[in-house]
Amino acid sequence: MKQERITKSAKEIEIEKKWFVVDAKDQILGRLASNIAKILRGKHKPIFTPHVDCGDFVIVINADKVRLTGKREELKTYFRYSGYPGGAKITSFKEYMQKHPEFVIEHAVKGMLPKGRLGRRIVKKLKVYAGENHPHQAQKPEVLTF
Repeated sequence: MKQERITKSAKEIEIEKKWFVVDAKDQILGRLASNIAKILRGKHKPIFTPHVDCGDFVIVINADKVRLTGKREELKTYFRYSGYPGGAKITSFKEYMQKHPEFVIEHAVKGMLPKGRLGRRIVKKLKVYAGENHPHQAQKPEVLTF
């Protein structure tokens, strides 16, 4: 008798979510963001199901110490538009690193997640902090290195 192989689809209540801490100090932004997106999405788990949020929580510390390669630090810009004529605003990477360094990592990771309802749910599990301290000690996060 031939044995049947059944692909099991994960259900939301079956998934155990963990907490991880990632230190962004001296890490390259794009490589860090793609690894974080993989953990948030749950692709590192054998029970990964594309239409279910089966990823873990990720806490990023030292977001102000992330770096870019080559001349990218001077050249990289972020574009946003208010919706009004002449409402285009272009901000450089250096400006964001001085005023709001968390945005840089959030923006990079969000671009690597699925668009739509699932992506908006997944991105809420990302917590980014500029310094070394974070208020999530009660969750007992594990240190994760890439």
